[in-house]
Amino acid sequence: MKRIGFALLTMMYASLMMAQHTFSVQVHNSSKSVRTDEPIVIPLNNYGEVRSALVTVEGKEIPCQLDDLNQDETYDELCFLADLGKKEKKIYHVTLYNEGEPRTYPARVYAEMVMGNSKDKTLKKNQQNNYVESITARGDAAYTYNLLHHHGVDFESEFNGIRIYFDKRQTLDLYGKYKKGLELQATQFYTQPDQKKAGYGDDILWVGNTFGLGAFRGWNGKEPTMIEPVRSRTQRVIAYGPLRTIVELFDRGWKAESGKPALNMTIRYTQYAGHRDTDVDVFFNRDVTDYLFSTGIINVMNSKEFSDHKGLRGCWGTDWPSSDTINFKRETVGLGICIPMKYIKEEIAADKEIKQGGNYTFIVGTDQKHLQYKVVYSSDNEDFGYHSAQEWFQFLKEWKKELEKPIEIKY
Repeated sequence: MKRIGFALLTMMYASLMMAQHTFSVQVHNSSKSVRTDEPIVIPLNNYGEVRSALVTVEGKEIPCQLDDLNQDETYDELCFLADLGKKEKKIYHVTLYNEGEPRTYPARVYAEMVMGNSKDKTLKKNQQNNYVESITARGDAAYTYNLLHHHGVDFESEFNGIRIYFDKRQTLDLYGKYKKGLELQATQFYTQPDQKKAGYGDDILWVGNTFGLGAFRGWNGKEPTMIEPVRSRTQRVIAYGPLRTIVELFDRGWKAESGKPALNMTIRYTQYAGHRDTDVDVFFNRDVTDYLFSTGIINVMNSKEFSDHKGLRGCWGTDWPSSDTINFKRETVGLGICIPMKYIKEEIAADKEIKQGGNYTFIVGTDQKHLQYKVVYSSDNEDFGYHSAQEWFQFLKEWKKELEKPIEIKY
């Protein structure tokens, strides 16, 4: 009995020594709507060296994620997702450890950067395996669009799939699903005939030189401008999951406006599990008060438009996603963007837009070194989504209401 007691005390002591910080987080949903997969993000800069974490609610462990945002081998943020009923409060218990490794949980998001493998001729178009985590091209590179297999970094949640072109456009191109789930590791944005028969999704949007879904661009006083010239451009994956994936575009030495100093710009895309919307954060290395930029969404062929003229804008339309009309069908999509009013300088009507394939444009700016907005989309193929302009526009209104009434967090 003495030996057992001593061993138990030793284990308890070791556990206490390893536990660096333990605290509780009260999460409150003050709205009358059920909120699921609400991101709770805790900065770790006040907790020393964190190597592992445990989050529990009502006595049960839930998945969490540690992220190193600046890639210095020290975790900067802890993330977990909260499920709350109407007007519900919950207490989440967090334990941070200064030893060990992050716990592993089933992946609910996915991110990938892959280059083609010309050495192995047996690989199909959806089986390329030269995985990379970051790629940088000089500004005078001849044709960066084909450096990566699927033309740029891609990422997804159960609801969506997005790739961002690795060139001056930096456009968001979209993947439509029939059922909720992760598919991009299997299809690599190039769904094969057998996969299509099995119910996998595919590319659903032609973007050309447009914004696609909320690409960030310059503004020359008349029309959007591409991210050029630059000294170099980079794409990189910061976090792979399991609860959120974070990817960044870094444009070094961007001459956004003639006669003004060049900028270093980082665009961060954060995709949370359980979400069809995507967070966009744009960071600059200098004061950009005197600069103007632009963003928006493509004016899909024959689309119907919605705008509340307070930062929320969307469309619903149908077009071919590719010039290949044999292997692709017409696709119907709903697009949306929500920008805080403090960043909006002007909303431009579609019929006044300088046509680059057709955009619904916002002119934006910031008196800080940062601005942020959100983008969202739906495919008419989904068995879990929206199937008319009326349904989609109603979703956009409800989406904005949720964004304006975030979950309340208290330590």
